[in-house]
Amino acid sequence: MTQDPLVIFTPSGKRGRFAVGTPILTAARQLGVDLDSVCGGRGICSKCQIAPSYGDFPKHGVTVQDGALSEWNAVEDRYQRVRGLKPGRRLGCQATVQGDIVVDVPPESQVHRQVVRKAASARHITMDPATRLVLIDVVEPDMHEPSGDFERVQDALRTQWQISGVTAPLSILQKLQPALRKGNWQISVALHQPANSQDYQIVGVWPGLHEGGLYGLAIDLGSTTIAAHLCDLSDGRVLASSGLMNPQIRFGEDLMSRVSYVMMNPGGDREMTDAVQQAIANLAVEIAAEGGIDPALIFETVIVCNPVMHHLLLGIDPVELGQAPFALATSGSMTLPARELGLTTIAPTAQVYLLPCIAGHVGADAAAVALSEEPDQAEVLTLIVDVGTNAEILLGDKSGVLACSSPTGPAFEGAQISAGQRAAPGAIERIEIDPATKEPRFRVIGCDLWSDDPGFAEATKDSGVTGICGSGIIEAVAEMRMAGLLDASGLIGGPDVTGTARCEPTGRTFAYLVHDATETGGPRIAVTQGDIRAIQLAKSALYAGARLLMDKRGVDKVDRVVLAGAFGAHISPKHAMVLGMIPDVTLDHVTSAGNAAGHGARIALCNRAARTRIEAVVKTIDKVETAIEPRFQEHFVNANAIPHATDPFPELAKIAPLPHVAFGASGMAPGDGGGRRRRRG
Repeated sequence: MTQDPLVIFTPSGKRGRFAVGTPILTAARQLGVDLDSVCGGRGICSKCQIAPSYGDFPKHGVTVQDGALSEWNAVEDRYQRVRGLKPGRRLGCQATVQGDIVVDVPPESQVHRQVVRKAASARHITMDPATRLVLIDVVEPDMHEPSGDFERVQDALRTQWQISGVTAPLSILQKLQPALRKGNWQISVALHQPANSQDYQIVGVWPGLHEGGLYGLAIDLGSTTIAAHLCDLSDGRVLASSGLMNPQIRFGEDLMSRVSYVMMNPGGDREMTDAVQQAIANLAVEIAAEGGIDPALIFETVIVCNPVMHHLLLGIDPVELGQAPFALATSGSMTLPARELGLTTIAPTAQVYLLPCIAGHVGADAAAVALSEEPDQAEVLTLIVDVGTNAEILLGDKSGVLACSSPTGPAFEGAQISAGQRAAPGAIERIEIDPATKEPRFRVIGCDLWSDDPGFAEATKDSGVTGICGSGIIEAVAEMRMAGLLDASGLIGGPDVTGTARCEPTGRTFAYLVHDATETGGPRIAVTQGDIRAIQLAKSALYAGARLLMDKRGVDKVDRVVLAGAFGAHISPKHAMVLGMIPDVTLDHVTSAGNAAGHGARIALCNRAARTRIEAVVKTIDKVETAIEPRFQEHFVNANAIPHATDPFPELAKIAPLPHVAFGASGMAPGDGGGRRRRRG
């Protein structure tokens, strides 16, 4: 019997089979996918725009053929003529399922748009930007001493500012003479000087004193999210911070899926390069509007990213990074015109600086973390974990630094979780479970009240309770372990052994019910056995990477743990330790660095000398490749237990003693046939 076509939605990861002819909007609603619609599917509002993807998707186990969606119809044609659709977009209410299809729901089509929580750090940065403004008085032309206007600008810079070796592109020369005459021979000049260079390039020119400012972008280009900070290059102030989902998610949620997509689909690298370059160009316009400035005044951009994102941004085929010896096309820092990267929405002469990659799978984002957190200057042994879809881990002190990358996958971001979602208003981000009653209470993004506080329902009326995000699922799993609902192997117990009807049967396993709003048309949010396994795999990869670095250093303990990254900033250290994400350490020695990679990008944007420093530091960092280390798998398997199968956690035992429970394969106490509650020690 032929199966109905499979429909897979990204970035949520939700999937289901639907009959041929089913509208994509209908499929999305049945699966609980966050796809907006105001007009009721009449093709008027355009809220349900989707981006179908075609080709081979090994991660999803499907090949999407041409014709997987119905042909462009008259409603879409009318809408395209009147208001226009972005290239590759369809209307979800009009496009119907014809075959297996992967559908991306862009951020603007989501009811609950993601809150990209990568706010800028307020830490001090010494200002020494690579792009700066100077005012000069230029000698007027003289028939008796012939020279070009640009040559007299060079003379003025040399005599008034001791700046020599100045060049200018044609676009600046075209503006120079009008500016000089309008300014009565006084002009403002924006100069860019790359790190480790004595030469300057003029990137902007204005008549008289330019008071409109010079601005720069610090961009953390992650696998899942792109975060940007708009900075004033005169004083380092952050005028706006914004972000969006990385549009490459539709090609694969993790890095190796994207490399596989390139391997299976000729030209796939160009697709992903175009997608991410366009996203950054759009983000620049949005953040400039938010900051109240003209995007043409953005003259510099610093970008940090992992090696696969680095290559795809530059238009370099990343296939070599998918196989040993994981060779980078280039690991050094780069300075290049923004227009070469498709950044055509900012100043035409703007420059882009990419921090150096460390090696293999440890990229410029890890270098930015090292620049921000300075593990090479630490007095005590410090473990820095930049938590994300691909975790970067640094371990070191003044005697040396080790680094590795660990493929945690998207579970920490809320993907691959049954009720998971990105961090957005309405998503559960904090949770507590009473160990006696087994009853939960929770908080959602956008509301400071707990679910059992008076007024919670009214306060969340607009957003609702929509799902559970990454920090929420970590706390949920850890709380279940502390409450005795989950044993050390990660198995959820049944109601007879846990003492609560919230542990509901789901086939051969159990799920813990957190919130049920089905009576009012809302969602039913539970933590399933599959969710537990997804989190176990993610945290095991994270811990195994850290443990591997500790092995290389010859230690069993670290003195300090720093959780970095947008997601890391929202993780509860206690719950992270209960889960076994990080090694055992005194709880007050676990701190959050916020978006350390983004802060490192801001340092490099605002301080030219910092670029020289990090370029030197990365050469001293020892890279450990987890993919070829024989002990990684051993550590990974042992770390599947919660918190760990073999490593002791004495510090954790002081703050959160875990109940000694063990459930059989069916979630029942071993040997009791499921009829008696197991006594817990």
